[in-house]
Amino acid sequence: MYAALPPLAVGFFGLGIGYFVYGGAGLFKYPKEANERVNHSMGLWGIMMPGFMQFLTGTYLWLGLTIFHAFRSSPILYMAALAFTAYGVHWFALGYNKYKDADTTVDGFMAIGFLWISIVGALIFFLGKDVPVGILFVLLALIYINDIPASLAHSKTWGRTKAFFQFITGI
Repeated sequence: MYAALPPLAVGFFGLGIGYFVYGGAGLFKYPKEANERVNHSMGLWGIMMPGFMQFLTGTYLWLGLTIFHAFRSSPILYMAALAFTAYGVHWFALGYNKYKDADTTVDGFMAIGFLWISIVGALIFFLGKDVPVGILFVLLALIYINDIPASLAHSKTWGRTKAFFQFITGI
């Protein structure tokens, strides 16, 4: 017996909140001060909402696909499991780095790998005729295209553009 509805909404909600919080703060430059209290708050939001909720969803999908056979096997669900798990761990790292006010230069190299996951995800979801999720992955690709120069070159312009796409993706 297969479950009719995998818990994708949990992961999508976490993703949306994460990009809404991080994108909104970066786009509108609010709160204006980047002090320890703001970094701790932003870091915890990154870890708990997008990090935990996406990792939980990805793990649930992997277990349902491989061990418990609760879902019908499909390339779309495998891509969703990969993406939710990877993006969840990615948000753990982003949130922790923000919490500790760590150097974000290496995020540019991380963004290269996540750009590829985003491109592959867009292709798989569009080919699977899941257009809304395909559009989501195009938006994710735009975030990572901007994150590469924003992080590696510490470019404020690219950072602001990245924040714009984060905010739009969060909405």
